[in-house]
Amino acid sequence: MPFESTAEPTAPPLHAADRGPLVAAVDVGGTKIAGALVDPHGRLLLRALRPTRADRDAETVMGSVAEVLDELRAAAEWPRVVAVGIGSAGPIDASRGTVSPVNIGSWRDYPLVAEVAARVDGLPVVLTGDGMAITAAEHWQGAARGHDNALCMVVSTGVGGGLVLGGALHPGPTGNAGHIGHISVDLDGDLCPCGGRGCVERLASGPNIVRRAQEAGWLPAAGEAADAAAVARAARAGDAVALASFDRAAQALAAGIAATATLVEIDIAVIGGGVAGSGALLFDPLRTHLRRYATLSFAAGVKVVPAVLGTDAGLVGAAAAAGEALGLEAFGAVR
Repeated sequence: MPFESTAEPTAPPLHAADRGPLVAAVDVGGTKIAGALVDPHGRLLLRALRPTRADRDAETVMGSVAEVLDELRAAAEWPRVVAVGIGSAGPIDASRGTVSPVNIGSWRDYPLVAEVAARVDGLPVVLTGDGMAITAAEHWQGAARGHDNALCMVVSTGVGGGLVLGGALHPGPTGNAGHIGHISVDLDGDLCPCGGRGCVERLASGPNIVRRAQEAGWLPAAGEAADAAAVARAARAGDAVALASFDRAAQALAAGIAATATLVEIDIAVIGGGVAGSGALLFDPLRTHLRRYATLSFAAGVKVVPAVLGTDAGLVGAAAAAGEALGLEAFGAVR
């Protein structure tokens, strides 16, 4: 079925006092391009959605982005927009405004910021990685709110993340800092597609939880897809192989979090994404393993909690990251 427009109000009616500035947010993924107008409360006032068409040429993919922008620009609220925030799958290079998403093959060093800027009436455009966007969202409106030093992670088909240090986002020079998925936690482990060995992602992502379970003899039930949700159901039913695969994922995540806490002294790690939806099946062994790895006094107290913003985090975070980069206090900038 083709994607259809989903542009509709998604927040309560606004009073006059609430009619402040907006940020137009765009979330670029391998499956869909999502857009929204985000208000200073983190509410999505209007949405637009198009398929990415990631198997097509660069111009076709950009066409999907342009359609989302056109839909947002047609909204009556557009004159209140003060900036555009883009959260994109990576790698990105925020210093150059380019993106090279692994899951969009035709975009290599693609000048996304310039292309978007040409379509938004001269508004400032801020690019951030999808992991950092989710970090910005959780720090502004979610589970990391009020924490000056935090790691936020997404554990899904991949493992991404971002850092808040000293109360501010820490994207690094190119916008890729905090990419915990490619910390090596098994020095002689399996080769990762990134070229490293034993990466957190190679052990903890959903597809790798499935791969490891299957290699150890697990099979999904008849008619059931072989995905991480099926492994989770088997684990809850007591399947030893499924439980072991989740435990190994939790161990890898704990090692990565402990390394991060030791390096930069975070006090909280927030975990979202589809695999995090398995709940206690992941979080209980993760916390147990973390006690074994985070042993130094300044790292031992790090808390691990689930993310709270769900599927809207990428859009909310793209707005928050733009707000911080441009000094817009209403959108999460340090006061």
